[in-house]
Amino acid sequence: MTGAARRKLAAPTLAMLPRIADSLSFLYTEAVRIVQDDTGVCAQVESPRGTDRVYIPTAALACVLLGPGTSITQPAMATIARHGTTVVWTGAGGVRTYSGTVPASLTTAWLEKQVRAWADDKSRLDVAVRMYEARFGLGSAPVGASLAKLRGLEGARIKALYKLLTTKHGIKRFRRNYDPEAWDSQDPVNKALSSANSCMYGVVHAAVLALGCSPALGFIHNGTQMAFVYDVADIYKARVTIPLAFSLHDSANPERDARRRLREDFKAFKLMPKIVADVQSLIDPSNESPAFSDRSSDIVHLWDPQMGALPAGVNYGSESFDSFPGVPDGLDGYDLDDRDP
Repeated sequence: MTGAARRKLAAPTLAMLPRIADSLSFLYTEAVRIVQDDTGVCAQVESPRGTDRVYIPTAALACVLLGPGTSITQPAMATIARHGTTVVWTGAGGVRTYSGTVPASLTTAWLEKQVRAWADDKSRLDVAVRMYEARFGLGSAPVGASLAKLRGLEGARIKALYKLLTTKHGIKRFRRNYDPEAWDSQDPVNKALSSANSCMYGVVHAAVLALGCSPALGFIHNGTQMAFVYDVADIYKARVTIPLAFSLHDSANPERDARRRLREDFKAFKLMPKIVADVQSLIDPSNESPAFSDRSSDIVHLWDPQMGALPAGVNYGSESFDSFPGVPDGLDGYDLDDRDP
C-alpha cells in the first residue's frame, strides 16, 4: 500500500470523530518533536537508543498543550486540525497560555447565543449570577446582588476554603502567590495550583472553541482573549484544582503530579461532558437540546432581518428587484454571473 493510500485510509470521517464531550481531556508535551507519519501523529524523542516514538490519539483528545522545547510539523498540525483537536501553546509546566487554535468550519449557533447574552447588561449579569451559583450552589447568590457583592462573597468563600484545607493537611501557613518570574521559589501548593489551573484553562479553552463560542467574551472577566475561559474554569477550582493542589503540599514535583492527578480527576468526575453542558446552560438555560452537536458544520446561511436564515450558495439574481430602491428597471432576473467582461 502506498503512502498516499495509507493517508487516505486514515483520513477521519464525521462518524469517526468523537464529540468534544467524549474527549480524553488533555495531553501535555515538552521537549519533543510532533510529526505525521504513514499511520498517524506521533511524538518523537531522541535517546541513546535512537528515536523513540509515542503515537498521540489526536481524535480522542480535547486539546494538546505544547510546552517549551516542543516543535510540530505542518502535516501533523493539519491532521490535528481535521480532528477538531485544539492546540494550546503554553509555558513551562503548562503555566501561562500564549495562544490556541480555533477548529475550522464550526457552527455559529452557540456563538450567536453567547453574543446576545453578553451584549445586554441585564442578561450578562444573569449569566454571571448563574456562574456564581454553579460554583457555590443554587440560591447562593442573594436576590438582586450586584457583581461587587458577588465578588466579595466569592473572595470570602475561597479564603475560608484555603483555611480549611490548610488545617486539614497540617500546613503552617498558606498564601496564594502566582509569580512566573519567581516560579522556583514558590511552595509546592502554589506550584501545583498554578499548574493544575493552567491545564484546566487549556481544556476549557478547547471546549469553548469546539462549541464555536468566543473565549474573549467573558461575563465576569473582561479585557483578555481568555475572559470566558477564566469564567468557566473558575466554576471547578473549588471542587477540583484547589483541593488537588493542597493534597500535593509535600510533593517533590508538584507541577507534574498535578497534571497527572488532574487527568485522573477529569475521568473520575466526568468533567469534559460537564463543561460542555455547563457552558450551554450558562449561556442559554432555556435550551431544549443540551446534547447540541459540537461537531463542525459546513452549512452556511445568509442573514436576513425579515426572512430569517436563507441558504447560501444560491444565485438570487433571478428574484424580483422591485423591493430594492435605486435598481434600474429591466434588471429583474439579471444574472450577475453572466455579465460580459
